[in-house]
Amino acid sequence: MNISRSVNARFGWRLKFNSGVVPLIIGISILGGWLLVAIFAPLLAPYDPIFQDAAVRLKPPSMAHPFGTDNFGRDVLSRVIWGARIDLQIATFGVVFAFVIGTTVGSIAGYYGGWVDMVLMRLIDVVLAFPFLVLMLTIIVILGPGLGSFYVAMALVGWVSYARLIRAQFLVLKNSDFAIAAVSLGYSHKRVMFRHLLPNAILGSIVFSMSDAVLVLLNGAAISYLGLGVQPPTAEWGTMIAEGQGFITIGWWITTFPGLAIVLLAMGFSMLADGLGEILGVRQ
Repeated sequence: MNISRSVNARFGWRLKFNSGVVPLIIGISILGGWLLVAIFAPLLAPYDPIFQDAAVRLKPPSMAHPFGTDNFGRDVLSRVIWGARIDLQIATFGVVFAFVIGTTVGSIAGYYGGWVDMVLMRLIDVVLAFPFLVLMLTIIVILGPGLGSFYVAMALVGWVSYARLIRAQFLVLKNSDFAIAAVSLGYSHKRVMFRHLLPNAILGSIVFSMSDAVLVLLNGAAISYLGLGVQPPTAEWGTMIAEGQGFITIGWWITTFPGLAIVLLAMGFSMLADGLGEILGVRQ
């Protein structure tokens, strides 16, 4: 009976590992590929992404222009390659700021509890009372168009999810034996929170941040599509889709290729999140 149980346990662990390692490898490969494209954009792009050549306006994909040209005669392939820099930046910074704020607030609320927890949770309820996109758009309109405004808006709106995740973990972990022992030894609250509890509580938030990067990426593309994000002539995938919308019937390639780039990058983050969640046993 013990041998059978041991074999089943090992087989189950191996099955779980294999089910997670494949999407993890795919996700890392996709993200690593886009990172290399962004780093070596000056070498990979065949043309200047903002150079306009009226003689080749709205040319379909060809040997000279594999992704065709847009309505200004700019090479779409070069703009997609350079756009990887902006969109990777959007997905990264849009998550990092919200992650840091939410982790800090959630740690304080979960550790101290009482009136501190009540006040912070009511603040979270206020933020959640407004539709996510509407609140984000309102902040961007107030601050003005641009990536800086987008990062501020994502930080002010997106931190609540991380705060709730960390708070829930802290409420459980602060009553564990190792946390009680750390307090009994006279360690400061800061040390108990950030050296003992947070490393054990942050795993779920890290996995969630990979999935959240997909939402941030799509929001960034949507904001640029509405003209409130990256401003022309900077190459960014959402902006490229907006610029090519009016030519969809005669220049389908202008919107198709940046759209596929967004889908592929989002797939990389999603696969990475799924793989990490499976391997680390974190349910999102």
